[in-house]
Amino acid sequence: MQGTRKRKQAHPQSSVKSPKTTANSGCATAESPFPDHPRPTPEECISVRDDLLSLHGFPQEFIKYREQRLKAKSQLKISAKLEPCVNVGEFDEKESVLDGLVKTILSQNTTELNSERAFASLKSAFPTWEDVLAADSKCIEDAIRCGGLAPTKSSCIKNLLSCLLEKKGKLCMEYLRELSIEEVKAELSLLKGIGPKTVSCVLMFHLQHDDFPVDTHVFQIAKTMGWIPAGADIKKTYRHLNQRIPAELKFDLNCLLYTHGAKHPRLSWLTVCWPCVVPNPWETTWHPCKGLVECLCLGLPQEIFQRELPLVIGS
Repeated sequence: MQGTRKRKQAHPQSSVKSPKTTANSGCATAESPFPDHPRPTPEECISVRDDLLSLHGFPQEFIKYREQRLKAKSQLKISAKLEPCVNVGEFDEKESVLDGLVKTILSQNTTELNSERAFASLKSAFPTWEDVLAADSKCIEDAIRCGGLAPTKSSCIKNLLSCLLEKKGKLCMEYLRELSIEEVKAELSLLKGIGPKTVSCVLMFHLQHDDFPVDTHVFQIAKTMGWIPAGADIKKTYRHLNQRIPAELKFDLNCLLYTHGAKHPRLSWLTVCWPCVVPNPWETTWHPCKGLVECLCLGLPQEIFQRELPLVIGS
């Protein structure tokens, strides 16, 4: 009897110590498509996060989502101590999942500012989702035109609302909060115009799951730093990074990488540091940099980009 109890105690301890277990806990994907590629390590993830946090601070546009995540985790801890009459939801007025999904659709192929304007315009013209569903497609297009791709996004939103009403009988997606990552993916992937990146953003920002979306900025920076093999595409990068990056680092690191890539779009592929370039800018041999911030944050003269520079992965 005593031997059996000891074995039961040993099992959870080993799972806590394993970095892979920590990284995988927030991702439903069974394994990385690159099991022999050992990067990024947890230590690299921490280092890059800290460097970018020192450089940019935490991005203002993501602070509310970060606070929601922290509150959600604290609510899980205190909910068992609350009186039965207390509603845990009173501690935090969350943005609805449907609002979040439509915002994410509107953010496709445009800037954050334009997508926010498009959503505000849509809600001003049609206060409820029932109003949006009943509206003519052209009217919706006019409301969201400032966000770009208005016909495509209008069609996607109308299809989403129609499918939701047909399946659930009401325009509400709060039921997704009760589903696992895999179940959420299965639900949303059936909808036309909802791709893997949109699903991943909803998981991370609006459902508080530990997921790691990969957009073009994150993809290019990950490739430049050697976190993925040279031939990796975005889909395989998503699966690999979600396995390698520890769950507790995913949200902050993702927001910071996205912000860094958006602020320095032409530097996301270039790993030549300013001190190394200035003395002999046209040398064919480049000194490898030691840190991401040195490599990617500093502005280079415009003429630097008129010649093809070799890629040097920072150590």
